[in-house]
Amino acid sequence: MIESIKDSPLYPIANPKSIAIFGASNKVTTMGTGLLGSILDLGFEGEIYPIHPQEDQVLNLKAYRSVLDLPTVPDVALIVLPTRIVSETMDACGRKGIKHAIVISGGFKEVGNEGVTLEKELVAVANKHGIRFLGPNCIGVTTPRHKLNTTFMTYEGAPGFIGMASQSGSFVTQMFNYLSRHALGFSTAFSVGNEANIDIVDCLEYLSACPDTKVIALYIEGIRRGRAFVETARSIVPKKPIVAHYVGGSETGRRAGLSHTGALAGPDRLYDGMFRQSGIIRAQSIIELFDICWMLGSLHGDAGRRVVIQTHSGGPGAEAADACGRSGLELPSLSSETIKKLSPLIPHTASIGNPVDFTFGKNLMDYFSTIPEVLLEEKNADVLLYYFSMPNRTLERMLKHMGVPSDEIAALAPELLDAQCEAIINLVETGHKPFVGYTFQSIYDKLVRRLVERGIPIFQGPQRAVRVIQAAFQYTQLRDKILSAVSQE
Repeated sequence: MIESIKDSPLYPIANPKSIAIFGASNKVTTMGTGLLGSILDLGFEGEIYPIHPQEDQVLNLKAYRSVLDLPTVPDVALIVLPTRIVSETMDACGRKGIKHAIVISGGFKEVGNEGVTLEKELVAVANKHGIRFLGPNCIGVTTPRHKLNTTFMTYEGAPGFIGMASQSGSFVTQMFNYLSRHALGFSTAFSVGNEANIDIVDCLEYLSACPDTKVIALYIEGIRRGRAFVETARSIVPKKPIVAHYVGGSETGRRAGLSHTGALAGPDRLYDGMFRQSGIIRAQSIIELFDICWMLGSLHGDAGRRVVIQTHSGGPGAEAADACGRSGLELPSLSSETIKKLSPLIPHTASIGNPVDFTFGKNLMDYFSTIPEVLLEEKNADVLLYYFSMPNRTLERMLKHMGVPSDEIAALAPELLDAQCEAIINLVETGHKPFVGYTFQSIYDKLVRRLVERGIPIFQGPQRAVRVIQAAFQYTQLRDKILSAVSQE
């Protein structure tokens, strides 16, 4: 493991102060021009040096005929050129003194015989000059806090806490919008491509040391350095959770991975064992990968398997209870102390069991403050699973039917929304147990949106919410098992 993040070969690649870009032009349809546009769009604050054999300017930036003509030595070279000239370009970068590169170009190992030879040639050239590089056949890196995005898609949203290493560039770039919709984002995301020089193990080491990364996400088609992967992950898991989605376990997935990045996959049971030994949580889909990362990065306290459900509608509560039972989670009976505290708050038509079904009490704010506060103090429970269901427009309609004038509703409804939001936020921030929400409303419902933007995980439907609770409990078990093994060595 590296001692400092700056010891990683990925540090200058993820945090460059200057970039030389090969393949950008004034033709808007080319890949290189698109990548340069992404770098400019995110507001990269360092120097950018387009290299072009004919153009004097590229996208209003001064262009240079050769990398050897640059006034300084850039931190990183971004290469988006035809495969046949990538090695000679890398050689020129080496002669200039550049020590780090991102090779976007494809057509190497992933295409077979000739590509294998070209990739070996590229690696030999890089080794001759001591160059460390991402790729080939990748889309590079996104470091939002550094205002760096070398991919072809515009980064959306704010910097986040998810660090990612992916053998597919798509699951970096094509999740920008999805993460933004859930008020999430990347701390740093690497596309490793064919891993000819820098691989997922190197990325794990970097993300472990990255102060902005709370949880690490991996998209895997095949692992080359199995022992190093397991040992590195085991050293990280006690400090940061790692979640992986592996797609090479089926024959169709294996063939797709081989043609995609040249990855040599193994059977599911092999990777299941490797992940368990490493302490890694396995996700069954990309959506589940980011659901679990959202939960683990937002966690307040350790997650156990005992869940208490709060609802004001019987059906959604029963569905959540069923999901818990199917996932091996427990719904404990409430203690006598909790029942005593809840009795004055719950109408006689409601249920003081588990789920706790509020139906509709005399004071709506009890649902957002007093009741969840009592449930978070329940000694028999580890996690509160909370149902959000009343859209803001329903509250406004109720006020209207109560005879409240329209101008007062316009002022009162936002005040009630603020009170509900702040009550939940205060409970989460002061509590010592995980709080997980679920809803069938839109993620853009006003209350849900406000809470999501404040870091509260709220999932579409109870099954997704229950799965992340299960994953969080699994992480706690795996982490503690590794720590126990280390203490006995």
